[in-house]
Amino acid sequence: MEGARAISQVVRNHPGEVREILFTTELPPLYQKFTNRRVTDSQLRSICSSQTPQGTAAVVRMPGDIYSDNLPGRTGNRILLLEDIQDPGNAGTLIRTAVAFGFSGVIMTEKCADPLSHKCVQSTAGTVLSLWIRRTSGYLELVKALKCDGYKLVAADLEGDEDPSLLQGKKKLLLALGNEASGLSAAVLQAAAGRIKIPIDRDKAESLNVAACGAICMYLGRTL
Repeated sequence: MEGARAISQVVRNHPGEVREILFTTELPPLYQKFTNRRVTDSQLRSICSSQTPQGTAAVVRMPGDIYSDNLPGRTGNRILLLEDIQDPGNAGTLIRTAVAFGFSGVIMTEKCADPLSHKCVQSTAGTVLSLWIRRTSGYLELVKALKCDGYKLVAADLEGDEDPSLLQGKKKLLLALGNEASGLSAAVLQAAAGRIKIPIDRDKAESLNVAACGAICMYLGRTL
């Protein structure tokens, strides 16, 4: 993991997951308690994906159950379902927003961007470890299990006929967002208890970016 902001987030909130800090100049005091190693600029560039790394990188243990078909023991009351969100920037931003608004987990389809890819992790700004993630082809089975456990599945849909206020007051909420181009599948829409549409000026803007739509919906569906 690279980027000062992302590393700082992980160091402060998930120190047990940090295996080593790599640095090129001076090691910030916050990182000195961790195993660390000085490297050259060229060595850091060979390790990092960005062309101009900021001088510090962290080796972090990532959760091993991200690609599992099973839900965690404690799912929490707010869960995000991402169906085929293919842009890693959008996927990472949605994960980061979910953390910010108190969502406890994210279910992703296998066609979603990999949550552990460089751009996705970078877009989460270090929050990728702050909730549970499941990326699986069996996502519909997880949806079914959550519905049986009392979760209300609400779908964000351009053709939806309900107001976003439907998201408020749900004891257990599963919020579904679909592919950037084609939206949600018929299977998810049919399983939903409601299909909401965010009112916008369609004469000037046909639609919202999925990350912007998700931010609005998660804000409305946050725990009050």
